[in-house]
Amino acid sequence: MCASVDDVSQLIRPCRAVTGMSAVLLPFLSDGRSVDWSSFEHHVARTCEAGLVPAVNMDTGYINLLDEETKQEVLERTNRVTSGRMFIAGAFVRDSKGSRFDLQEYQRRMDDILQAGGTPVIFQSYGLTDQADDEIVASYAQLGENCDQFIGFELSPVFAPFGKIYNTDVFRGLLKVRQCLGAKHSSLRRDLEWERLRLRNQIRPDFLVLTGNDLAIDMIMYGSDYLLGLSSFAPDLFARRDALWARGDADFFALNDILQYLGFFAFRNPVPAYKHSAAMFLQLRGWIQSNNTHPQSATRPESDLLILQEILHQLSDYLT
Repeated sequence: MCASVDDVSQLIRPCRAVTGMSAVLLPFLSDGRSVDWSSFEHHVARTCEAGLVPAVNMDTGYINLLDEETKQEVLERTNRVTSGRMFIAGAFVRDSKGSRFDLQEYQRRMDDILQAGGTPVIFQSYGLTDQADDEIVASYAQLGENCDQFIGFELSPVFAPFGKIYNTDVFRGLLKVRQCLGAKHSSLRRDLEWERLRLRNQIRPDFLVLTGNDLAIDMIMYGSDYLLGLSSFAPDLFARRDALWARGDADFFALNDILQYLGFFAFRNPVPAYKHSAAMFLQLRGWIQSNNTHPQSATRPESDLLILQEILHQLSDYLT
């Protein structure tokens, strides 16, 4: 049954401080093989300076394509740049259909992140999501036994074959795992995210529902916080937008509309190519040296540059 307009409007929370977490693009040099570490570190620093929490080794950082050495270097460099400030990082376990839940491998990935000073984000895997509902919740509880804080992650199977959007009972169970401070929700559906917000408000108000919906970034109006790839294009402008919402300034809507236009353009099919869109946009801003991406990542046509340049021009009034 669809939610009514009145039901949804009751969720709106004006003048609310927003928690923003921003996935950091891992930039590459013009040779298309070497990581641009200098630009990466500057982007982590820029994200912190905007007041957002950097998220590294996420999809935007090619977590599923990186070798172990590079993933570890990402953590070490992020640790140095953040200097004790909060950052989060993906705990990714590669497995295959039919695999069992690999608690030990998850714990190893989480330990790497914790030792670097970060907070783990639990990527889904076949072994995790193929379990029965109560086993899924029990697995998250096990992950919390050796970790004070972690972030969950619901990922639509349109993004990855091992992804799963949990049913209401599983999400309710996650709310009861004390160490789970929040969960990214990437169904790209407002109705499911609204449902989670209602449950959160009733059961555990401090739990962070982190929207991963780059096609509906206004979900912060309803009480969601965010963990987005789109914010990597402009952490400064997302922070400004958030501040406008917090003080009840109607300019929020104008800025949000342009950022959403950027989101619709960048996250069109094939969706994974948004990382090339991000590299193009960041190079236009003078923040990275090249718009090359990981050699195994999808790309956009060079003609996109003209449209991205126009969007950047539309945003110029909000740039300081």
